[in-house]
Amino acid sequence: MGGYPDLASSARHAAILAQHADIIELGIPFSDPLADGPTIQAAGQVALDAGVRPWDVLAIAEGLKGGPPVVVMTYFNTVIAHGASDFLGRVADAGVAGIIIPDLPVDEAGDIRTAARAAGVALIALAAPTTDDARMREIGAQAEGFVYLVAVTGVTGGEMTMDDRLRSLVDRARRHIPVPVVVGFGVRTPEQAREIGDIADGVVIASEIIRRIGDAPDPAAADAVVDQFGAGIAAALRA
Repeated sequence: MGGYPDLASSARHAAILAQHADIIELGIPFSDPLADGPTIQAAGQVALDAGVRPWDVLAIAEGLKGGPPVVVMTYFNTVIAHGASDFLGRVADAGVAGIIIPDLPVDEAGDIRTAARAAGVALIALAAPTTDDARMREIGAQAEGFVYLVAVTGVTGGEMTMDDRLRSLVDRARRHIPVPVVVGFGVRTPEQAREIGDIADGVVIASEIIRRIGDAPDPAAADAVVDQFGAGIAAALRA
């Protein structure tokens, strides 16, 4: 989350994770983040209370140039409040490769997708356990970069369980979606990451990282725990 626990710390944590991750996702804090659970909501509110704005988060992204690709996650109102073309142009200028807008359905994304493509920014689609085959095909037809496959019905930070239901969901997504499929929402441990890595192309972890940052007693300890956690997840996936 950009700006949590403060701008300097979040920039430092992103740079640390960039040593281990293949992609960095930066959250732009928003006042009504409907896809996010309590952990990310609270982190975003800390950032908002400190006055963090989208351009502050894009500055963090710009500082990560030369590392792994960066995607930002935000909400539809943030994009249209600034004008889609202008906002996405600034996203591109910051070196951001993609944008995730969880409250923008694939069949209503035409104008934003056009503006994103004009700016050279991939609009990352999401799919969920409730997504039927016809909608999976529609998502697959429009997909760019990768598709974020939500592991559970609900918000971020819940409990993900590797079971036949999730395996079936990933298999169904793969049949309809030609770009890489990455799984998120509720991944907490290297063991879970490894299990997902056996069936999907990638894993997204956010709430657990934020939780560990919040539990750290001081900034140095937070840096260390981010480094250790990132290294552990990467090792589990690549083993």
